[in-house]
Amino acid sequence: MSQKTKRILMAFFGVIFTGFCVGTFQKASLGTDPFTCFVTGIANIFGSTYSTFYVIVTGALLLGVFLTEKHYIGLATIINLLGTGLSADLMRNFWDMMIPDPGIGIRAMLVVLGVAGSCFSASVYFTADLGVSAYDAVSLIAANKYKLMAFRVCRVLSDLVCVTVGFVFHANVGVGTVITALFMGPVIQWFNTHVSEPFLYGREKPCT
Repeated sequence: MSQKTKRILMAFFGVIFTGFCVGTFQKASLGTDPFTCFVTGIANIFGSTYSTFYVIVTGALLLGVFLTEKHYIGLATIINLLGTGLSADLMRNFWDMMIPDPGIGIRAMLVVLGVAGSCFSASVYFTADLGVSAYDAVSLIAANKYKLMAFRVCRVLSDLVCVTVGFVFHANVGVGTVITALFMGPVIQWFNTHVSEPFLYGREKPCT
């Protein structure tokens, strides 16, 4: 399989699987991911809806990404915009059918699945390097273009900022939110090193 084919498959798989993980988080009902938390908080400030400010915030971030490092906008970015919501709804409907009224133990397991799956899927489509979501690009640009800190640290800091804003403005913050904010960056980096990059490049990643 050529590297180009691998990249395309990784981009599709990573983004769609991310949507499945979002649907899993929704079913768990133990807090949203940091970016959803942030957008909800901003929407609350203006007394508006999440969907309205998702478009506004994402649009602003995409403009910033385009002006600073536009190669992060690509196939996966488009798939993210068009496919994540649909795949999230499909997974939420699946969980509703399989476990209509889960107890706290099952909900906690869903959070763990959501976190692990989100980290894995993000790693896959980051490594494919065919575009990422606007929010994901922020940490990647900070780490790779401006060399501020390692990606895992940049991601934790950006997630914590989002959670703080969401909490201050009454978004749904729960254990799932805290776990994703603290652990997604390091776990994504682990998957990059041990799974995604070896799959794409083989055992030895080429020098850049």
